[in-house]
Amino acid sequence: MQRFAKGLRGYFKQGATIMQKKLWINETQYILFNESKKPLSEELATRKRAINYFNLSMNLPDPDPILKKQGKDITIYKELLSDAHVWACLQSRKAGVLSLEWDIDRGKTKSNQAKTIAKIFQDLDIYKIISEILDAPFWGYQPLEIIWQKSGNLILPVDIIGKPPEWFAFDSENKLRFISKTNRQNGQIIPEYKFLCPQYNPSYNNPYGERVLSRCFWPATFKKGGLKFWVTFTEKYGMPFLIGKHPRQNDSDATEELAEKLENMVQDAIAVIPDDSSVEIQEAGGKGASADIYEKLIQHCNQEISKAILGQTLTTEVGDKGSYAASKTHQDVRKDIIDADKRLVEKTLNQLVFWICELNFSSGDLPYFDLWQEEDVDKALAERDEILSRTGVKFTKKYIQKAYGLEDEDFEIMKSVIENKQSAQLAQFAEDLPDGQNDIDNLIASFSADELQNQIDPLLAPVMKLIQNARSYEEVMEAIAEQYPNMDDAKFQETLARAIFISDIYGRLNG
Repeated sequence: MQRFAKGLRGYFKQGATIMQKKLWINETQYILFNESKKPLSEELATRKRAINYFNLSMNLPDPDPILKKQGKDITIYKELLSDAHVWACLQSRKAGVLSLEWDIDRGKTKSNQAKTIAKIFQDLDIYKIISEILDAPFWGYQPLEIIWQKSGNLILPVDIIGKPPEWFAFDSENKLRFISKTNRQNGQIIPEYKFLCPQYNPSYNNPYGERVLSRCFWPATFKKGGLKFWVTFTEKYGMPFLIGKHPRQNDSDATEELAEKLENMVQDAIAVIPDDSSVEIQEAGGKGASADIYEKLIQHCNQEISKAILGQTLTTEVGDKGSYAASKTHQDVRKDIIDADKRLVEKTLNQLVFWICELNFSSGDLPYFDLWQEEDVDKALAERDEILSRTGVKFTKKYIQKAYGLEDEDFEIMKSVIENKQSAQLAQFAEDLPDGQNDIDNLIASFSADELQNQIDPLLAPVMKLIQNARSYEEVMEAIAEQYPNMDDAKFQETLARAIFISDIYGRLNG
C-alpha cells in the first residue's frame, strides 16, 4: 500500500512537471515546450532546407524573367533610357517627389540631437540623394554608399553616393554583397553602417525587388522596331515614283543612263533626257491606312510605358477623348504612386538618422525625416471665415493652425484690432437706427418698474403658494389649471395693451 501511494505521488509529480512544459493550442490540443522551442524561435523554411534550391555560389540569381531569357544583367535596361517617352515618364515620376518640401521633425527629441541632425541634412545635397533613392523603383534596388568622417566627438556622414546596382548582389540570407574583382563569385560582405539600400517591393524570394523598367522592356523594343519599319515605309511611299519611258530599240547602256538621271532627279529635281524619252510622276495612293498601323503600334507602346511607370496615361498623353472624371482618376492614381515613392525616401533617410543617433547619442526619442507638400491657402475657406468674422465669430488659434497649416511662430492674433473693429461696427449700427427708435425706447423706459412689478406680483403669488404646498409636479399642474381662471390679470393686460398701442401709433406717424 505504501509502495502504491509512493508511485501514485510520483505519477502526479511527473504529471505536474509535464503540465508545466505544455503549450496549449486550444482546449484539447497542446505541444511540449521542449518540442516547440526550435520551430517557434528559429526559421524553419530556409533555402538550405528547400528541396528545389541548388546554387553553387553564395549569391542568389536574379529572378527577373527578362534577364533570364536574355542572359544579361540589368545594364540592358539602361538602353531604354534613350527612349524619349521612357525618359519623360521617369522624370515625371521623380518630379512628383522632388517637388516636395523636406524637414527634420524634432518631436520630443533633445534639442542638441535634433539640431545636429538638421545641420547634417542641410550640409548634404538632399535632392540629389532623393533622386538617387528614387532610382530604386526602376532598377529594383539602389545601393548608396555613406562616407563617414569624424567631427570632434561625433562620427557624421559627409556624403552619400549612389552606386551602380549591377555591382552588387544578394546572398542566400538576402544580404547585400559587393561583387569585386578579387571575389567575383561570392562577392564581398558589406560592412554595417556603410550602405543604404532602398528596395522596391522586395520579398524573401526576390530581394532584388520589382523593376518598373522590366515592364517597359518589350513595349520599348516593339516601339523601336515599329519606328524602324515606319521610317522605311515613309522613305518608300512618302516620295512620288518617277517612271522613265524610252524607245524600245535603246540598248541596255541607254536604259541605265536614263535610270541614273532619274535617280539624280530625285535628289536635285533636275534631269536631262533625250527628246524621244519621257518621264511620268506617280503618287503612292491608298497607303494612308497602312501608315496608320505603325502610328497606332507606337501609340500603344507609349501607353503601356506610361502605365508601367506612372500608373496612368493622361499626364503624358492628353489626347482628345478625355474627361474631367477620367483625368481626376488618373491624377489620383499618380498621387498614390508618388505617396509610395515618398514613403520609400522617408524610410531610407530615417534609417540614416537612426544610424547617426546610434553611433553618436544615447538612447531616446529620435527625430525623423519628413517630406510634405506646401499647400496653397484655400480661397473659399478664407472668404467664409472672413464673412463669419464680420458677424462677430472669433476663431481660436488652434483652428487657424489646423485650417491653414500655420505654426505658432508664423502669426499673432491682434485682439485689440478685432475688438476695435467690432466696436466700430456696433457704433455704426447705432447711428443707422431711425430717429423714432430712441423715442420708443424712452417711452418703454417711462413705465415704472415698481408699477409693473406690483401688477405681476398678485398674479404670481397664488402660483408660488401652490408650488410650496404641492408634493409633486403633477399636483402643481392640476392646481395651476384650477387657479388660472380666477387670476385677475386685467390691469396688467391694460398696461401692456397701452404700451403696444402707443408704439404702433408712433410708428405709423413716423414711418
